[in-house]
Amino acid sequence: MGFLVLLACLIIGVRHGGIGLAVISGIGLVIFTFVFGYKPGKPPIDVMLIIMAVVTCAGFLQTSGGLTVMLKYAEKFLRSNPKHITIFAPLTTWFLTVLCGTGHVVYTMFPIIYDIAIKQNIRPERPMAVASVASQMGICASPVSVAVVSVVAFLAAAGHHYSVLQILAVSIPATGLGVFFAALWSYRRGKDLDKDERFQEFIKDPENKSYVYGDTESLLDKELPSTYYRATTIFLVGILVIAVLGNVPDLLPHFPNAKGDLKPVSMVLVIQMVMLLVGAIILLTCGVKAKDVGNSQVFRSGVVALVSVYGVAWMADTFFGAHMSFLKEFLGNAVQQYPWAYAVLAFLTSKLVNSQGAAIAIVVPMALNVGMDPVLIMSFISACYGYFFLPTYPSDLACIGFDRSGTTRIGKYILNHSFMIPGLIGVISGCCVGYVMAHIVL
Repeated sequence: MGFLVLLACLIIGVRHGGIGLAVISGIGLVIFTFVFGYKPGKPPIDVMLIIMAVVTCAGFLQTSGGLTVMLKYAEKFLRSNPKHITIFAPLTTWFLTVLCGTGHVVYTMFPIIYDIAIKQNIRPERPMAVASVASQMGICASPVSVAVVSVVAFLAAAGHHYSVLQILAVSIPATGLGVFFAALWSYRRGKDLDKDERFQEFIKDPENKSYVYGDTESLLDKELPSTYYRATTIFLVGILVIAVLGNVPDLLPHFPNAKGDLKPVSMVLVIQMVMLLVGAIILLTCGVKAKDVGNSQVFRSGVVALVSVYGVAWMADTFFGAHMSFLKEFLGNAVQQYPWAYAVLAFLTSKLVNSQGAAIAIVVPMALNVGMDPVLIMSFISACYGYFFLPTYPSDLACIGFDRSGTTRIGKYILNHSFMIPGLIGVISGCCVGYVMAHIVL
């Protein structure tokens, strides 16, 4: 019965967005505690504090114009390699997400990718659909994403102290190669535009043809202030500092623990400190108004993720804590015998909550509590991206809207949409690469 309540809260909550999911989770918490008598779990405070620090820093990056600099260089790269846009576009959107920690940067890239593709007479669906998928796969490869910092915090809380660099050494090649294989498949997908009867019929109308081949705004002709470049440099140096400190614990301050032994300060705290410091430096040196940060798209999206993780992780911890003995016996044996079962669970959970961060907040603590090897958890980190399965995620819908040719679309049977096969190829190949890398690195 408790599981049905959990499932109902997730299904109803996700219909109302991330914040809606959080408050609907409150209904589940009240039912679990006051009706079923479950002992309340613990909100993931460490995870929430990291998310707060990261999204605040990312908000300062966007408000300062640092994100615009990254997008300008990305456009310059793509326009210098137009014939291979199907390969380079998804790799570019993946890399931008890795740098910025959010897939929302892809919205600015869609019109650029479309413009390059249509002027090269390349079917826009080929680069655009996989670019949308790639922008989301990059989340689990970014040192400043909600998903990765959540994994760091959950592993540390369970006593598994892996450095950020170790985690990225698995997730970067896993997701990066997953994107590359999906792009290779996309290279010849669908009919060429000159052989596509539906497209040719559409552009017979001069007005439609003008709409399809119309000009697109570009960042290349815009002169950006020096403060924009300064903000980008400060942010990238901050990411580098986190990577170095996470991989060289001797550089960290050491303090005595409860037993009197000197231990380095937790990377959970270090990430928060560095992110706040980076935000402060950008504020003081790049002419940013602090009050404008709260209005930035990246900050607003990050706060929604924060609240979503808060509610759904607390509810899930309460439910799983009440049934931990059963889960250890059932799921523990299943995962040991069939490790891929965890990947399937993570994939389905991600689709259910439409968020990699929220999916990790549900499945990773549960997997650790039933005794699953952290190496296997990291092996299948790519599986935390499953919300492409139904074409309802904002980036996918935006991609369809930006493709004026109409080649990127939702099929007649819903599941035969433009993102399905690139997404499956990316996730499955990412899990395979991740499995190999995790057993080498961790």
